[in-house]
Amino acid sequence: MKLDILVFGAHADDAEIGMGGTIAKHTAAGLKVGLCDLTAAEMSSNGTVERRKAEAQAAAELLGAVERTNLGLPDRGLFLTEAHLAAVTAEIRRCSPAIVFAPYWEDRHPDHIACSKLVEEAVFNAKLRKYMPDKPPVAVQQLYFYFINDLGRTDLMVDVTEQYSLKEQALACYRSQFEKAPGEDVVSTPLNEGYIERVRSRDMLLGQRRLIPYAEAFATKLPYRVDLFNAGTSGGQ
Repeated sequence: MKLDILVFGAHADDAEIGMGGTIAKHTAAGLKVGLCDLTAAEMSSNGTVERRKAEAQAAAELLGAVERTNLGLPDRGLFLTEAHLAAVTAEIRRCSPAIVFAPYWEDRHPDHIACSKLVEEAVFNAKLRKYMPDKPPVAVQQLYFYFINDLGRTDLMVDVTEQYSLKEQALACYRSQFEKAPGEDVVSTPLNEGYIERVRSRDMLLGQRRLIPYAEAFATKLPYRVDLFNAGTSGGQ
């Protein structure tokens, strides 16, 4: 399936935390968006692999993604190895996306950092016709980075005010991660100690900079091209 946008995350819920509203906005506009989780999050303190997969699929359907895949790479074992790089590159070539998203390169979780690096390297390798020559090369037009735990340098923001309720519904699918259900064997983690509220506050504070109720932030390592500077694209007061 050829996608317009392919979003990578180390774990299910990474993409929803960072850009759930943006995903919903683009699928509503008719773009084909796919999600790819590198791991099954088997090392998570709460929940099971089976439950996480069911939660991830429910969230993807809410956001309108055309597919969600899982590469089955080891949770807390993501490294820039040839095998891991080949797996991510093969997914890019299978989907042939115009735009790819990955976690920002700085984050408190090492897997998010590793995912960021793997995707960046894979985007480069995907266009090399002599790398994995059995699969046609794919030249991704743009790679953007979204934020999960730590907000870094913001190059772009997307107004997701109209899509924010969908983002929150998608996050609510991950009850095993964000809730402490009575009677369940649950340990306290940063995720079930008011994490969604902090994500909401982050998105509100970001939007405030442009008088937007809710916004999601992105970074890029390439200069952002514009044809003409005008009031619709330039900075405000």
